[in-house]
Amino acid sequence: MEESRASVMNMKFLIPTQDDIAKGLTTDKYFIWTEKVLKAKNVNPRVVMEVTTSEWGIFAGLEDVLNLLEGLPVDVYAMPEGSLFFPHEPVLTVVGNYLDFARFETAILGFLCHASGIAKQSFKFKLACGDKKIYSFGTRRAHPAISAMIERSALIGGVDGVSNFIAEKYLGVESIGTMPHALIISFGDQISAWKAFDEVVDERVPRTLLIDTYFDEKTEAILAAENLSRIDAVRLDTPSSRRGNFRKIIEEVKWELKIRGKDKVRIFLSGGIRLEDVIKLRDIADAFGVGTAISAAKPIDFAMDIVEKDGKFCAKRGKKSGMKQVYRDWNKLEDEIRLFSDEKPEGKEPMLKKFMENGKILIKTDFRSARELALKQMEIIRKLGREEEFLASE
Repeated sequence: MEESRASVMNMKFLIPTQDDIAKGLTTDKYFIWTEKVLKAKNVNPRVVMEVTTSEWGIFAGLEDVLNLLEGLPVDVYAMPEGSLFFPHEPVLTVVGNYLDFARFETAILGFLCHASGIAKQSFKFKLACGDKKIYSFGTRRAHPAISAMIERSALIGGVDGVSNFIAEKYLGVESIGTMPHALIISFGDQISAWKAFDEVVDERVPRTLLIDTYFDEKTEAILAAENLSRIDAVRLDTPSSRRGNFRKIIEEVKWELKIRGKDKVRIFLSGGIRLEDVIKLRDIADAFGVGTAISAAKPIDFAMDIVEKDGKFCAKRGKKSGMKQVYRDWNKLEDEIRLFSDEKPEGKEPMLKKFMENGKILIKTDFRSARELALKQMEIIRKLGREEEFLASE
């Protein structure tokens, strides 16, 4: 214990390593006691464990779960990442001898709960904004160790871009950004900073000018319009405490830009943007940079429970026993749950696919196809006129 503690004290950042997670060290202590008791009494049932929750969401985090369980003698069935799931549906099922994966329950749930919560919130923002753009701007509100996970989950949920530079290394997507107040303050005035940005930064990057550093947004919009030839967008990073009537502020900015020949300039809003802000301002703004509301989204409250033991139905109270399959009617976006062994209903697609067999990954998952699936479901929701159902619910 002392030697282990000493090695921790030598770490630069207090972050469990990938090896720590793979060895099951990031587990709840009662799983350690459970292992000890079961091994001592030679008890190791073959079980079916299902992951379920009492809310709807967008499924994410499966890639990490598969990588965690790879090589263990277990089978894994799951909904593809990006799938819309409904209350009490199994989104992931693990089949195997309990002691082969017992201590990994904490990590499995952690991967799924956090990623799916971010994906769900991103999905809601994208659903709310209609044909406007939503960007993930919130990794500064979270531990940097999970920044790539946050951006991946946000992309699965449907955001149009992410701001953290690490996404380029781990996800292979180009990150996006405008300019911070620090750039303008470093130059001492807005015009010098805007012009320097235009001179230095690659021409492919949109010229989105921050217009609320020293003066009100209207005044800085006029300064921008009268001193720069190229303006693709203006960003209002106005915090809620300083907004007043935000719609009126935006209308004034648009007016002053228009009468100066800049009517094509897009309006980009950030600064504590909430879902209700998007709904209220989507008709007058073109894009939203969403921070804490996405990166600190409430995790999905998944639970992982045994539903079969040694081939027999069993479950704790409040849970339904038996290995199950979820069948979807894609036209109505409605699901039906049946026992896995039951006959498949006509015209419905089974949602749980076999992703792993005896520790071997059968199907690779990637965020691009997951994002496509999420957006496909979003279009069905819009077609069915069910937007309010999903925007109003937790």
